[in-house]
Amino acid sequence: MKKILKSLLGTRQYIALREAWLHYRFFRRQMECLEPDVKARYFDPRWSAGLERGRSLKDAHAGQRCFILGNGPSLSRMDLSLLRNEVTFGLNRIYLLFDRMGFETTYHVVINQLVIDQCADELDALTMPRFVNWRARGRVPDRDNVIYLLDPLDYSLGFSRAPMGRIWEGSTVTYVAMQLAYFMGFETVILIGVDHNFAAQGKPDEMVVSSGDDQDHFDPGYFGKGFRWQLPDLETSALSYRLAKLHFESQGRRILDATMGGKLDVFPKVDYASLF
Repeated sequence: MKKILKSLLGTRQYIALREAWLHYRFFRRQMECLEPDVKARYFDPRWSAGLERGRSLKDAHAGQRCFILGNGPSLSRMDLSLLRNEVTFGLNRIYLLFDRMGFETTYHVVINQLVIDQCADELDALTMPRFVNWRARGRVPDRDNVIYLLDPLDYSLGFSRAPMGRIWEGSTVTYVAMQLAYFMGFETVILIGVDHNFAAQGKPDEMVVSSGDDQDHFDPGYFGKGFRWQLPDLETSALSYRLAKLHFESQGRRILDATMGGKLDVFPKVDYASLF
């Protein structure tokens, strides 16, 4: 067969065809080793469309400041109307606060599978650019404001300066928002509502079902009765925050903590009212 092909194609074309075949076989073997969610990126047009949208945001806010709104109880005690003209990142079910705020956040980030599964319709109604866990794509309709994110292949910890490829979740969606803020070029990131303190106790990341009003978020119905959620891993969250601090400061940027009464001790504290 080798001699026949060489005589028909010529030596140069035969070598090119053989190399193409070897590359194809290598690709096939690699694909067979990938988990389904990773493999799907190569064939699902939703990934490539979202990737294009995400890449367009590279350094889109260079030199600016932004606010990342955590979902702690302290958020309900703050004058959020001051943020109306600021660039803001909202997380998970922050939209429950939109009516009281009088405006919507600039961006929205949701990674947790349980939150997406139980709030898919509410999340789909959001109109701002939305960063969503690729693994939950089956619950997220294809929209032109959706950008997918996927955790690292080896689940290794780290800070991603190119989060449109892979991004470590760091046990908290707040850390994901920090990496996105870095990617977009923000010089100063200000945290509010990141209380880093939970009344609910138990094994970190354990899935529990809420038995009543939610004491750990800004609204008692946030993870209200019957809602399935994962208990926080505050130790890993603090570790990821330190990684974010290191990367921001290495580039002359900074993260400040303006949370009212927050327990997080990683970032410099700043008075919220003094920022305006």
